[in-house]
Amino acid sequence: MKDNKSHRRWIAAATTLAAAVAATSLSPAAAETGPPPVIGNLRAPATTTAPAHAFAAQTGSRSCATVRTNWKATARPHAAPEALFNAYSDTGKGWTGADSTYSVRLPGGRTAWIFSDTFLGPVNPDGSRPTTTPFINNSFMVQRGNSLKTVTGGTANDPTALVPPPANGWYWFGAAGTSKAGRNLDVVALRFERTGTGQWDWRWASNSLARFDSKTLKLQKLVPLPSAANVQWSAWLLRDRGYTYVYGVEDLGASKYEHVARVRGDDLAAAPWQYWTGSGWSADETASARVLEGVANEHSVTRWGDGYLLVTHDTTELFSDRVVGYFSCSPTGPFVNQVELYRTPETGASGSYGDADIITYNSHEHPDLRRGNTLLVSHNVNSLDANNDLYADVSIYRPRFTGVTLTRDSGP
Repeated sequence: MKDNKSHRRWIAAATTLAAAVAATSLSPAAAETGPPPVIGNLRAPATTTAPAHAFAAQTGSRSCATVRTNWKATARPHAAPEALFNAYSDTGKGWTGADSTYSVRLPGGRTAWIFSDTFLGPVNPDGSRPTTTPFINNSFMVQRGNSLKTVTGGTANDPTALVPPPANGWYWFGAAGTSKAGRNLDVVALRFERTGTGQWDWRWASNSLARFDSKTLKLQKLVPLPSAANVQWSAWLLRDRGYTYVYGVEDLGASKYEHVARVRGDDLAAAPWQYWTGSGWSADETASARVLEGVANEHSVTRWGDGYLLVTHDTTELFSDRVVGYFSCSPTGPFVNQVELYRTPETGASGSYGDADIITYNSHEHPDLRRGNTLLVSHNVNSLDANNDLYADVSIYRPRFTGVTLTRDSGP
């Protein structure tokens, strides 16, 4: 681990510039040439060398009932498993907070919860963190019933990230799924690299697939994934009709654009990738089209009725508290008919912490935990003053869960 002073300074640096992630006030040029804003899987590259991507024509089918329906949302905060996570974290025996918050059903009735930047125990009696608390860049928690277990690399006395940091960099986790009839747990891992000695001198470098044995959760291999088009292919994985659709984000800081790729079957490392161009599929990654603007780096696309539902934090607004949904007749869009699902209650000075530095981000659904027409949606919470807030109050840097019920809106 880093020495305490540099450890806390690194975390503070990683959170202080999160503002620019969704800063619509930034010009594209400023977003591409200034310090890269970062927080968990939220960041913007300092530079981009890939060719500009075209925007997909919004002319796809809108004939499905899902798109023809007007939907309304009713939200219930603090849904399970939020209380379970909080109780486990308060014991200080492992995981005490993290972001990203993906979930995958594993064989044997288990659920893997997948995280990026992670704090580990202990927790002080007053609910604060010791300044020496371990901090790693990726981790799992495994849930079986009401039991949780933290999974990291290293040892109990010296925990490390599950995917070890490369020379001069680290990995953050993104979307995940199983392959080979559940024998593998596959996680998209984003590699970041430092480019100098300054605290802001680093950037996204490439996409990889981290393959774990789904029984032991031991890392089996790390293989490269397509990375030539300035798209982080880590937002979401959707298994649908014989394909795995891979949703990625072209992150320009002030603007974020969704892209779609696919592979036949469930093995991202073995099957050839195809990229949606707006009118068809291409083997050329740089031909990938922008499908939707304003998505978060992490979002979800799931089946809904006879169509599809996209859930995301609204990144068209600075420090947005809005979690929204879009509907489509196709996994490639167009995604239309935005509906507000809920507003995150923690955000900003008027939020539950009464702290203008508190931000929320990266909302998405957990479809394995959907109940009828009620979604389970998570969002992450963090602070722009991480050097103080995340140590003073352990509850801040934990995922929140909201039950969102979608019903047909018959109007007034």
